[in-house]
Amino acid sequence: MRVIIQRVTEASVTVEKEVISQIGKGICCFIGIEKDDTPDDAKFIRNKILNLRLWTNPETKKPWDKSVKDMEFDVLCVSQFTLHATLKGNKLDFHNAMGTSDAQAMYSNILDDLKKDYNPSKVKDGLFSAYMDVQLINDGPVTITIDSKKK
Repeated sequence: MRVIIQRVTEASVTVEKEVISQIGKGICCFIGIEKDDTPDDAKFIRNKILNLRLWTNPETKKPWDKSVKDMEFDVLCVSQFTLHATLKGNKLDFHNAMGTSDAQAMYSNILDDLKKDYNPSKVKDGLFSAYMDVQLINDGPVTITIDSKKK
């Protein structure tokens, strides 16, 4: 499982010209599920999403000391099977991505568990398997790639 985490000042997802999710300060997480991913991979990624220290501690001014959870910021998750694309010449191959129905179930479980482990009102998502316009303002910029297979 792979996640691209971007620290943002705001982000939103639009589907068919309608904004379906938006957040203020927090993180935008693009989540790609691989065909051999397990619940352990999902748990590892969830832990990183909520506990990765991306912000300066406002009290001590220590950089990289506070997580999205510590700061009570927002989380926007977007499913993105293209994170597991491979190249065949100039053509993309998506055979490493999990099939749609299994990936949707695993993605839903990730969202449910993020909401349980954090705050349901702070966790938003896009629309699984839809064509989405994702807008974000990157804060920093801070962009981190995490792969559950490379712990």
